[in-house]
Amino acid sequence: MTTISRRGAIGMGAGALAAASAARAAGLEDDPIVVVSTWDFGKAANAAALARLNAGGTPLDAVEAGARVPEADPDNHSVGYGGYPDRDGHVTLDAIIMDEDGRVGAVAALEDVVHAISVARAVMETTPHTMLVGEGATRFALDQGMERTNLLTPAAENAWRDWLKTADYKPIANIENRLPGPPGSALNHDTIGIIARGADGHVAAACTTSGMAFKMRGRVGDSPQAGCGLFVERGVGAAVSTGVGEEVIRIAGTARVVASMRSGMTPQVACREACEHIARLRGEAIKGMQVGFLALGRDGTVGAYALMPGFTYAVTRASGAAEVLPAGSLFAKG
Repeated sequence: MTTISRRGAIGMGAGALAAASAARAAGLEDDPIVVVSTWDFGKAANAAALARLNAGGTPLDAVEAGARVPEADPDNHSVGYGGYPDRDGHVTLDAIIMDEDGRVGAVAALEDVVHAISVARAVMETTPHTMLVGEGATRFALDQGMERTNLLTPAAENAWRDWLKTADYKPIANIENRLPGPPGSALNHDTIGIIARGADGHVAAACTTSGMAFKMRGRVGDSPQAGCGLFVERGVGAAVSTGVGEEVIRIAGTARVVASMRSGMTPQVACREACEHIARLRGEAIKGMQVGFLALGRDGTVGAYALMPGFTYAVTRASGAAEVLPAGSLFAKG
C-alpha cells in the first residue's frame, strides 16, 4: 500500500488524490479482513481459522479451529490446557460459540477436557440447550467421546502454590503484556475472542478461557455468556470482549456493541461507546481495571477499544497477511 505525504497530496491535486484513495480502497476490497481475534497470540489462532476457511469450512468451523490453538497450548495460562486454576486448585474452563443464525452453545466451569470450544459447539448442535455447566458439562463432553485430561500442568500448579503463600485475589490489568517473553509469545496472552467472516459476509464468533487466575471456586465471568463474552447478529456483525468479565457483564457489553453497530455506529465507535458507558457507570470502582472490545462488521470493517492502554488485537486478511495492532484506550496508563 502506497503512503502519500501531506505535501505530496497537495501537489497531486484533488483529482489525483481521489484516484489514489479509490485505488487504495480497491486494494483493501481485493484482500478483505476475514479473521480478527484478541491479543498478540491471536495471530496463530487466526492462521488456523483462515486455513479452515480456505479448506471449505464455514465461519463457525473457522472460529472453532482458531480457538482450539490456544486451548492446546500448555504455556498459555489463560486458556485451556495449562490454564491457571481456581483458588482451590481446580482448572475450570468456559467457552461459547455463536453464529448469525442465532445458534449458540456454551459451557462453564468445565473440568478435565481440553477443547472447551468443541464441547460448546456440541451443546449447540446436539442438545436443546444453550449452556451446560460444571459436572454436567464434563459428563456431556465425555459422553461425546472427548478425552479426559488433567488440565493442571506443573507450571500452573507451581504458580498456584506460590499464590497460596499470599492468597492475594486481585485482578491485574494487562497481565498478558507484563509476563516474561517477547510480545506475541506464548507467555503473553489472555482470554481469546475470535471472529471470522465468510466471503458472503456471514459471521461467526467464539470465546474460550480458563477464567481469572485463582478465582473463587465456581466463579464464571463474561466469556461463556451470549451478549457478554461475545455476540453475533445477522446483517450487522459480531463483537467479543476481554479483560475483567464482571465489568463486561454489568453492561451486557458485546450485545451493546452490536446494537450500536445496528443503529449505525462504526465498529470502532461502538467499542469506544461501550467503554465510555462502563466508565460512567462504575467511576472509581474500575480504577486500574482493563476491559477491551473487538468488533467486526459484516462489511469487514474492524473496531477495537479498551479502558486502558495495552489491549492488542490480531487482524488477518484473505491473502494470509496478518498484523497485530494496538487498540485505542479511554484512560492513560497509571
